[in-house]
Amino acid sequence: MDVELRSDTFTRPTAGMLEAMMNARVGDDVFGEDPSVNELQSYAAQLFGMEAALFCPSGTMTNQIAIMVHTRPGDEVICEALSHIYVYEGGGLARNSGVQPRLLPGERGRISAAQVEEAINPDDVHRARTSLVSLEHSANRGGGSCYSLDALMAIRDVCQQHHLPLHLDGARIFNAMLATGQIPAQLGSIFDSISVCLSKGLGAPVGSLLLGSSSFIKEAKRCRKVMGGGMRQAGFLAAAGLYALKHQVHRLEEDHRHAKMLETALNDCAWVESVMPVETNIVIFNIQASQSAAETAQKLLQQGIRVAQTGAQQIRLVTHLDVSEEMIEKACTAIRGL
Repeated sequence: MDVELRSDTFTRPTAGMLEAMMNARVGDDVFGEDPSVNELQSYAAQLFGMEAALFCPSGTMTNQIAIMVHTRPGDEVICEALSHIYVYEGGGLARNSGVQPRLLPGERGRISAAQVEEAINPDDVHRARTSLVSLEHSANRGGGSCYSLDALMAIRDVCQQHHLPLHLDGARIFNAMLATGQIPAQLGSIFDSISVCLSKGLGAPVGSLLLGSSSFIKEAKRCRKVMGGGMRQAGFLAAAGLYALKHQVHRLEEDHRHAKMLETALNDCAWVESVMPVETNIVIFNIQASQSAAETAQKLLQQGIRVAQTGAQQIRLVTHLDVSEEMIEKACTAIRGL
């Protein structure tokens, strides 16, 4: 019984989700005629209190489309130094939109309103035009850390004062909301655009949604076409996403509980230097200098525990719907036994 903790992208469709996929009504989504895609987009937009949504193959694509719509070449995007749009999207900021990042050192992936205020460039021909602020909630490299509602509203206020759009990379947005008690409509009122991933903890096989105003989504659809993201009978995939949103959100709390079990086990180990505080389903820890992350990962793999090395001395564990409590107990025993 291998325990897959490298990422929550390893989830597989549940029986109910497979049934929904097989029974999906489909059409040609590029023509706007796939009823399942249209239902998913409408449901998600209403859930967050936003005007419209666009179904795309991946969260990287939804983030990159949002940046393309909000900016023009030569502009600057404010984001945290370890944010996904900068670290894990293949240089897409530069390649797709011709913009540069203004990287801010955050606290476990989170930045403050004061930092944003200070980073906004003046209206000066010598300086890049600041045109977008992007946040990540929960923050992957921050160990699944989350923003408080007050912190988000403070950043929104700064953006509004400077007439800047605010984008949310919400790859694990439902994890963040369950951990903080926030609700979709609150986040929809704060952000100008939101990326929502369906294929991580929610368990869909493929897909992300981009949410925003009707005019924003109209332009986003053009960008999706340019990027090759137009899909035809995408309703089979959209049905999985709709099932996930309706049936598999609250079970994320189980993943959070499992992550806390792993945190406790790691804190019991002398070979562990430190563990980032666990808020959601991500556990990141650093190892004492006497051994490397690669060595530790290999030792765990020999016991059937698959983990992700994220640095020379750092490992990441991610819980998800295909990891049972029995599997977590096995992982905890293996960790304590190293």
